[in-house]
Parts: sequence; C-alpha cells; structure tokens
Amino acid sequence: MLSPSPQDDDFPWWLVALAAFGLFALWQLWTSDIYWQVLTTLKRGIVITVIVTLVGFAIASLAGLGLALMSLSRHLLLRQAARLYIEVVRGVPIIVLLLYVAFVFAPGIVAAYNWAADGVGLEPMRTRDFPLLWRAVIALAIGYSAFIAEVFRAGLQSVDPGQIEAANALGLNRWHRFRHIVFPQAIRTILPPLGNDFVAMVKDSSLVSVLGVLDVTQLGKVTAASNFRYFETYNVVALVYLTITVTLSLLLRRLERRLRKQHRS
Repeated sequence: MLSPSPQDDDFPWWLVALAAFGLFALWQLWTSDIYWQVLTTLKRGIVITVIVTLVGFAIASLAGLGLALMSLSRHLLLRQAARLYIEVVRGVPIIVLLLYVAFVFAPGIVAAYNWAADGVGLEPMRTRDFPLLWRAVIALAIGYSAFIAEVFRAGLQSVDPGQIEAANALGLNRWHRFRHIVFPQAIRTILPPLGNDFVAMVKDSSLVSVLGVLDVTQLGKVTAASNFRYFETYNVVALVYLTITVTLSLLLRRLERRLRKQHRS
C-alpha cells in the first residue's frame, strides 16, 4: 500500500494567489475598454488554438501508441524503425519541425499527389491549397508523437509480467491481452504524463504563429502592432493561455489523486 504524499495535505496557497490575480485580471477586463477590445479580437484565435491542440494531440496520441507497440514488437525491423523515428523527431526543435513540415514536407506531399493524379486524370493541386493550419497540426502531431510514444512504452512495460502470463494461461490472444489486461492497468501510469504533454501542447501551439496561423499569439501580435498597446495586449494573451493551462492542470491533479486512491484501495 502506498503512503500518501506530504504534499497532498498542503493548503493550496498558490491557488489562492492565482485566484486573486485572476479576479484582478477579470476586473481589468470588465472595466477597461482596451482590455475588452483586445479580448474580443482574440476570441477567433482561441478557437484556432483549441482546434490545433485537440486535433494535433489526438493524432499524436494514436501515432504514439502505434510507435510504442512497434518499439515493443518481437520484430527487430519494427523496433529499430520506431526507435529511429523517436530519436530523430525528439532531436528536432518544434519550431524547426513546423517550418520543415510547412515548407518542405507539405510541398512534397502536394508534388506526390500531383504525380499520382496525373496518371489517373485527376485535377492537380497547388501548394497554396494545402492550408497552413493543417500543416501546423501535422507538425505538432509529428513532434509530440515521439514523446507520447515513450509515455505509452513506459506505461505498457510497467504492467506486471505475471498478469500477462496469467492471460496467456487463460488462452487470450494478443489483442484480448492488450485490451482487457495490459492497457487498463497501464492507463493509470500513462494518464498523468500524457496530461502533462497535453498542457505542453497547448503552450507550444503558440508556435504556429510563425506560419501566420491566426491563433491567440498571432492575433495578439497583429493587435499590438495596430494599437501599440503592447502591455495590455500581451497581458490578455498571457491570461488566455494561463487560464487554459491552469484549468487543465487542476483537472489533471484531481484525476491523479483519484487514480492514487483507486490504486491504494
């Protein structure tokens, strides 16, 4: 049985301080026309940020799970291919990956499509028809899939081998072992770091502004350049990201405590 962490009994004074700052920021938004105008402008960017994060993270999670299973495969070629992908992608900064996917990988996909379309008489596609928004989503998904793959791999390897041997003794095939025995136990280990990666992707989604995607950061830059109120504008930008990330962090802490209680019981 695991003993409770001493930090579990700490009163969240940091949350009180953060709530006080949040109330002050809300008061500023409510009473200041400048802050309110900036927030109104950033509303469209919030939607784009949410879309980029949710779609990118969903693709990255599926790809990461596949890479984790490949890295644990019995076949040497699959294991080496997964390791090559993970090490290469983790060694490239996200912003470089965004630029590479946007201006090298995406035009390559368009060229390959046009080559195939020419053979079957389909309408060719122009590179500019490939939206920058989806180039950014693909880049974030590629970048985070490598990190998420390691999270899944560690979680799957944390399952007691005796459980798998018992499943073998019951005659379960590999799919049923994974679905009914391995994954339900591994998910308790996987969820906390997976949630941390989700919060990190929310923040890294701000990098898509380098491609001109109209997310919160890009709209903040455009707004500040037009009204020259950099202090107020970037205060609102920071508040938007802080609200999203702190809310997610609190939800993840609550989920983590629930998982610990279930594990102790």
